[in-house]
Amino acid sequence: MPKPNEEKNQIERREIPLQLEIRQNDTGKRVVRGYAAKFNAWSETLGGWYREKIQPGAFANSLKANDVRSFFNHDPNFVIGRMSAGTLSLLEDVEGLFMEAELPDTQWARDLAVSIERGDITGQSFQFRVVAQAWKEPDKGGNQIAERTLIEVDLIEVGPVAVPAYPDTTVALRSLEQYKAERTAQESGGGPDGEQSKGRLSNVWRTKVRCHELNNF
Repeated sequence: MPKPNEEKNQIERREIPLQLEIRQNDTGKRVVRGYAAKFNAWSETLGGWYREKIQPGAFANSLKANDVRSFFNHDPNFVIGRMSAGTLSLLEDVEGLFMEAELPDTQWARDLAVSIERGDITGQSFQFRVVAQAWKEPDKGGNQIAERTLIEVDLIEVGPVAVPAYPDTTVALRSLEQYKAERTAQESGGGPDGEQSKGRLSNVWRTKVRCHELNNF
């Protein structure tokens, strides 16, 4: 079984079926652009047991601190752009996370542009680690699925994908189970602190994890 710190730093992926577009920038180069994530929009049910949404501002710290890349199909052999090179621009607005990347002058990138223009590729995906999140457990007799809010994430990479993969929900499940165990330990601790914790903790809780810089790119 993974250690707590190892679990908290595992990478997750989310695919967004949003329309991409190809345009020419001021220098005449082709760019791919579109939203990589939308705020306050509930996902479909993930893994059959929970849904999630992204809170506005969730990417803010990453955009200041991280040198985010854009890959096609999450493959580092197909680099579309990079923030430090000025070929990838990421911006949070009221709707979500908007990306614009300058396509390299390579054959595969030209092919990618054609596929996007034809509508063969329409979605984007991003890779992240959770920094802060909130969980709400299912209500008895009411909502039958858990709800997760991503408050802050450590954004690693973003880009178009040809075939969006169904999210691996095992990391989220372990995160929920771990926090439930911590909450139970706090509530059964007894004494003033235990009683205060019991009063504060209901169906909604937050957990923050330490953000670690990605070193393998």
